[in-house]
Amino acid sequence: MKKFLNTLFKGVEILIAFFLAVMIILVFMNVVLRQFNKGFAWSEEIARLCFIYLVYLGTIGAMRDNRHLLIESVLLRISPLLQKVVYALIQISVIWLMVILTQGSWGLTMQNLNDRWVATQYPTFLVYAIGILTGVSIIVIAAANLFRLLILKMSVAELIKIADDTPEETAEAID
Repeated sequence: MKKFLNTLFKGVEILIAFFLAVMIILVFMNVVLRQFNKGFAWSEEIARLCFIYLVYLGTIGAMRDNRHLLIESVLLRISPLLQKVVYALIQISVIWLMVILTQGSWGLTMQNLNDRWVATQYPTFLVYAIGILTGVSIIVIAAANLFRLLILKMSVAELIKIADDTPEETAEAID
């Protein structure tokens, strides 16, 4: 299972790199073509789509690595019990916010089922559906963090250290 998850997240990282490359190439190409009074309207929509997916998928990767807005220098200076309480509150807050994101994305997805972008005819609902994927993924990751903290009795320092490890070291730390 761990190998599958590591492979899955490696695939997400490759997808992020692909979206970034496509975005850079299309924007650069359009800048150059505008010097000759030309350009492609569709390239702006594709670049925008790549940016949207890049941000949402990057958020999933950041959460998996515990690299969200966590002030670890402050967190690690307080008592171990208070560390656990603050870390648990952070994870619970993240779950709550991702439930809101998921519900909002679901509503927008359903509302835009029949809409398409102008130049590319890309289905608009797929732009909003990535929010559902992100929300559900981060809820699962935050729940796993709470499981590690409360059930597996891992310390907050260990949970934060997992972010600095390679995927193989992370898998060993969980065992």
